[in-house]
Amino acid sequence: MIRGIMQPAAMSGSEGAVQDAWRAKKLHALGVLCGFTAGAWLGTAEAPTKLVSVGVSPLVISLIMVIGVFLARWSLPALMIGTASIRADVQRSPHLIVWALLAGCMWAVANTLTIFAIRDIGLSIAFPLWNSNSLLGIFWGFVFFRELRQAGWRRWAGVLGGALIMCVGATLLAIASSTQAPAGHSMRGVWAALGAGILWGTMYIPYRKAYLSGMNPLSFVTFFTFGELGMMTTLTVSYLGFSVLWHELVSARAVLFWLMAGGFIWVIGDLFQQYAAKYLGISRGIPLSNSNQLWGLLWGIFVFGELHGSGASTYMQVIGGSLLMMLGVAAIAFSSTTGAEQVQWAAATQRECQRYGMDHRFVAARMQGEDVSAETRGVRRPVDWIVVAVATGVFVYFATLARAPSLAFHGVIAALLSVAILILLIVCGFTLWRTTRFN
Repeated sequence: MIRGIMQPAAMSGSEGAVQDAWRAKKLHALGVLCGFTAGAWLGTAEAPTKLVSVGVSPLVISLIMVIGVFLARWSLPALMIGTASIRADVQRSPHLIVWALLAGCMWAVANTLTIFAIRDIGLSIAFPLWNSNSLLGIFWGFVFFRELRQAGWRRWAGVLGGALIMCVGATLLAIASSTQAPAGHSMRGVWAALGAGILWGTMYIPYRKAYLSGMNPLSFVTFFTFGELGMMTTLTVSYLGFSVLWHELVSARAVLFWLMAGGFIWVIGDLFQQYAAKYLGISRGIPLSNSNQLWGLLWGIFVFGELHGSGASTYMQVIGGSLLMMLGVAAIAFSSTTGAEQVQWAAATQRECQRYGMDHRFVAARMQGEDVSAETRGVRRPVDWIVVAVATGVFVYFATLARAPSLAFHGVIAALLSVAILILLIVCGFTLWRTTRFN
């Protein structure tokens, strides 16, 4: 018997493996911490996209960010668990490669839409609109992965009540956007942000399938990024053409490093979001990581001065709408899973195991963050250090070309926000390692 799993002799109906109460509470607390840390880093990652206001094409911004994402999503896993562990995960669950590629394609399109939304309605307003992906996360989690099944009326009230509050907050922000966007473009920005939310909300279906199959989040993101880079390259070349793209890249070479850095920051946030989705489920993990809207609000208003000169009513709509959405996020996030709901999670896991011929005991242990395979113990090989060295070299090269953009911002507040997210990174990273060894 694997620790923390009640393994019945036969799996049928509502029977299944259930986490013991102590481990379940510990993993829930870890998931909540990962979700908040993800929100801080995902929110900060959007700050470099403000470069769109200094004349860089939204498609070029998104492409360069994805290149930074690609480098980070191979170098960080190679450094943390090693490529041997990634290869072993893929050999156990080869069907997940297709799902990872599909998720990466959706991410690339959604990220491009967010750039257009930021250009048209601003960072502080666009953020909460595309966080409508929380609603889809709740829906898909219930429909496909048996989340919230037999959760009890209090959990349902928390999740649905939180979703309703989030909708009210998003409505206030959409109304405020009409006074902040350039004439004729406000609704275009709103639709771009909502479209990104739909794609991102659907993208979490492959996420959850991966973790119900026992795959390590660090392994999943490495193949995820091939879909991102392939789709983003296709979109950019199709829309701009090779000659225009090359001209844009040469003209923007002084800011390419900042965009790649934004992609790197995004990956750190996304990794924590992956762990939140694994240990809380997508119906809870996604809304919690969507606390990134608060960080987007802080960067947009206090660092870049987006609402400078606006009337009191606009401030009340943006800040009030954001606070309402945060209340909704809190109500959803702290609706912890019960034993009965965990049985439903176990049934979803068993379904995936039967469908793809996987070892249920191994998958159940992985769902608890247990280190049950030798290759996850962090053996580093020369290829791992080569990957890290190449990624580092690329960043260093573009850093030598970088110049500070002519964009007004408040440096002191930016430094304070940066220190805050670094503290979250250290605390959450250590807790994640101590509890699960990054499993």
